[in-house]
Amino acid sequence: MRSDIEIAQSASMQKIQEIGGKLGISEDHLEPYGHYKAKLSLEFIDSLKDRPNGKLILTTAISPTPAGEGKTTTTVGLGDALNRIGKNAMICLREPSLGPVFGMKGGAAGGGNSQVVPMEDINLHFTGDFNAIALANNLLAAMLDNHIHHGNTLDIDTRRITWKRVVDMNDRALRHITCSLGGPGNGFPREDGYDIVVASEIMAILCLATSLTDLKTRLGNIIVGYSRQMAPIRASDLNAHGAMAVLLRDAMKPNLVQTLENNPAFVHGGPFANIAHGCNSVMATQAALRLSDYVVTEAGFGADLGAEKFIDIKCRKAGLRPDLVVIVATIRALKFHGGVDIKSLNTEDLDALRRGMKNLERHVDNIRNHYGLPCVVGVNHFTFDTDAELQVLEEEMRRHDTPVVVSRHWADGGQGAEALARKVVELIDSGAENRFSLVYEDAMPLWDKIKTVATKIYGAADIAADGKIRAQIKKLQDDGFGNFPVCIAKTQYSFSTDPSLRGAPSGHIVTIREVRLAAGAEFIVAVCGDVMTMPGLPKVPSAVKIDLDETGRVTGLF
Repeated sequence: MRSDIEIAQSASMQKIQEIGGKLGISEDHLEPYGHYKAKLSLEFIDSLKDRPNGKLILTTAISPTPAGEGKTTTTVGLGDALNRIGKNAMICLREPSLGPVFGMKGGAAGGGNSQVVPMEDINLHFTGDFNAIALANNLLAAMLDNHIHHGNTLDIDTRRITWKRVVDMNDRALRHITCSLGGPGNGFPREDGYDIVVASEIMAILCLATSLTDLKTRLGNIIVGYSRQMAPIRASDLNAHGAMAVLLRDAMKPNLVQTLENNPAFVHGGPFANIAHGCNSVMATQAALRLSDYVVTEAGFGADLGAEKFIDIKCRKAGLRPDLVVIVATIRALKFHGGVDIKSLNTEDLDALRRGMKNLERHVDNIRNHYGLPCVVGVNHFTFDTDAELQVLEEEMRRHDTPVVVSRHWADGGQGAEALARKVVELIDSGAENRFSLVYEDAMPLWDKIKTVATKIYGAADIAADGKIRAQIKKLQDDGFGNFPVCIAKTQYSFSTDPSLRGAPSGHIVTIREVRLAAGAEFIVAVCGDVMTMPGLPKVPSAVKIDLDETGRVTGLF
């Protein structure tokens, strides 16, 4: 059996100008990065604004497990399948972070015969967007410390600096540091820390901005800390936002690539869904909707994280309205949620499957009843799945009036997902009831917004925070940020904040550990449980398997 990278390296790719031509994009509006990837000009995107939107399909999943679910793989397979059955379709994905590429996950461009290519490029540096985000973020940090060093006319309180530096790598040693050591010439020593690039507010801003003007305004609104009089200090106060926008000018342009079946794909932006808002850029999604009749996009991790933020943050801010949701599940992952040890997942176990179904049922309930959207369960097929297991899954979901479609796109590409594509089109064209709604309104107080997500989406009994955190939330409310949506950072492995609680735990308490204001991105981050905004590498990181052969070809990348 060939590995994902071997399949990708044997792909017959078309020149990126040919891919653009399928969308009606002339070469004048493509900025090639080599032969097989390009950026789309902002002028061309602006020319699309009067076109009608196509249908928007969101791919999400059950709570992640070590068994894997295949959300990106399903997104790619479904996009290819829609084109195979005669629909004009494209996909929108996030860019992979080097953190998980070299950490636990390996490559992140799909898998098997459902991938976006050039796979190595997409996983490794790509068009430099993440580097630009890191540079803009760290330029602001450097200008902040420089201002303090040269007289501090803004009277910034060094104890109340909130802006962190970032790097696109898992590095636990940088979580908490002391900077500016070595004497007066190096600035004023203080405690600081790093986040990973995908947790940066700059990443969120890039993914939510709708133009260069909007980008610059949002960058200027970033609050980096407070003065001794407790007045907020913004990036615009440091006159940093103009230079930051310059660094991000090209990164704002969506990246065009292709699937293994030579269908167009936008891959742009990449915030994590467990610590950020987990969606690709608004600009890429809106452009795709005006270029295609069907757009398949994904939101990170399970529906409690990615889909919740896609709807309550991205859709709220951009005025998007999904037409249908595909919830990806695997038999193996459901059995894991049912308590089976990972070493025994390839053995039939109907009782464990029924227990694990509780996780899928809650995700379906959230999508259908809290967000009012029609959905279908897409089963990412493994050869170990038995007919009896698939029958149990279909029977259980029939009670929820939710169709189940087995998809074999990993093995067979778009052909293996045709049944899923036909069901998606059937549900959309039949006018399946769509009562799209947000889970909370803008006017709801911040504390109540967090509680609403925790109780309605996570099944929690309540939320909790110490007096200091409660006071911070109240101050944010009083300072005029109460209309912002909330972005909850928590473990992706459970509806609770305890990653060991599989299935669908209920009645738990979601404890808020930290609150962060993202004034430029226009949301409030509530950090819950033990989740880290700077991950660490596992004991045996994927990096130890990644190498170059004597010809310069990448090996071991998933």
